[in-house]
Amino acid sequence: MMIKNKFAWISASLITSSLLVSQMAQAKTPIEFWYSGGTKPQKMMTKLIQEFNQNQDQYTIVPSLQGNYTETYQKLQAGLASGTAPALTLLSGGQAKVMAERHLVEDLRPLIKPSFHFDDFVSAFRKQVTAKNGMIIGLPAYGTTQILYYNKKILAKYGFSAKDLATWQGLAKVAKAVTRKGSDGQPIFYGWEPMWGADNLIDAAYSNGGDIISKDGKKILFDSPKWITVWDGFRKWIHQDHVMRIHYGGQGWEYWYKTIDDVMKDRALGYTGSSGDQGDLDFSKIAATVQPGWGNHPAAPEAGAQVLQIPMGTKPAQAKGAFAFMKFYTNAKNTAAWSMYTGYIPVRGSAKQDPDYQAFTKDHPQALVPLEQTKLARPTFVDPTKGKILDALKVAADQVEIQNVPAAQALKQAARVAQRALDRANRHH
Repeated sequence: MMIKNKFAWISASLITSSLLVSQMAQAKTPIEFWYSGGTKPQKMMTKLIQEFNQNQDQYTIVPSLQGNYTETYQKLQAGLASGTAPALTLLSGGQAKVMAERHLVEDLRPLIKPSFHFDDFVSAFRKQVTAKNGMIIGLPAYGTTQILYYNKKILAKYGFSAKDLATWQGLAKVAKAVTRKGSDGQPIFYGWEPMWGADNLIDAAYSNGGDIISKDGKKILFDSPKWITVWDGFRKWIHQDHVMRIHYGGQGWEYWYKTIDDVMKDRALGYTGSSGDQGDLDFSKIAATVQPGWGNHPAAPEAGAQVLQIPMGTKPAQAKGAFAFMKFYTNAKNTAAWSMYTGYIPVRGSAKQDPDYQAFTKDHPQALVPLEQTKLARPTFVDPTKGKILDALKVAADQVEIQNVPAAQALKQAARVAQRALDRANRHH
């Protein structure tokens, strides 16, 4: 079945809250739901809300589309203070964790029965919503991670396979072998293009056994040899060996699409990008594989999920209704459908047993790669300094990737900035 036809039933326009309210039966308990997302997630969310509302007679989900996750989060703070918060929210993983740390969400454990099979959720996402004290702060909605995309014919032409991309050292060897230079000595075909920014470099440092902060949350660790070795490796591949390239700057996502274009138009072997890129790629030409490890260390990239939560103070009847929708939304069939339509990762392992998903991934095997990567991934880092640690790493990444600053210098300077921010955060905690 063609995907275009398979999802033809998804409405092209969003249903407004007022329309849904007018359709509510008097007996149904209304459940206000604040969420955001791109065009495809919006359409899929609308379809699932319709289906839930029509197929049971206890609750009505009343959706309220927000501009983005930041807007949802900020508006939620005001709503909690004024008693006008919704019964259900969709937030980023970092925002969800902060909500839990501030005791602003309901613990889902009283609502979860054994038949729900919480352990079926993908491990990296399950850990993300489980607090140290065992509290379940929400349910993963959908996940994302960054993987490798490459031109399979060119890789084979030079006598390599995906196995040769299993470590960053192996990938660099491949990149050197396939890079081609013009008559002026400048590369006209690059071996690899990491995506601009700190994310790829952080993933690679994790895959050398690195951490951003110590387990007790008191010390910044990214000025260590584990990080410096990795980041300086990328600096040399980009600026000395000229086997890798970074597109940067421009308007919005311009750099991202320039990177994809280089691979699609035979200017580079491959790139490191989001699982959500799959809709923009031609998989008759491109293949996907998981991120590499560093040397003898196994790969350990981040995989994060957006999180459904019930705000603290939600009335019991509404909390039950909110959780009923969360169960429906995250069942194997629906998380599989969400993944097939949007490109994001299904949150349940049992999605792989869904017949439609099995048929889809047989025809589109690259769709399974992000899910496979979650088995070796770690949860997304949550910055305890309201972004100052990650900001410092972004500055250091630009210095290394763009300005050819030695990694030791860039990371040590960033660590001093981040440590001051962490010390302040810990004093005020």
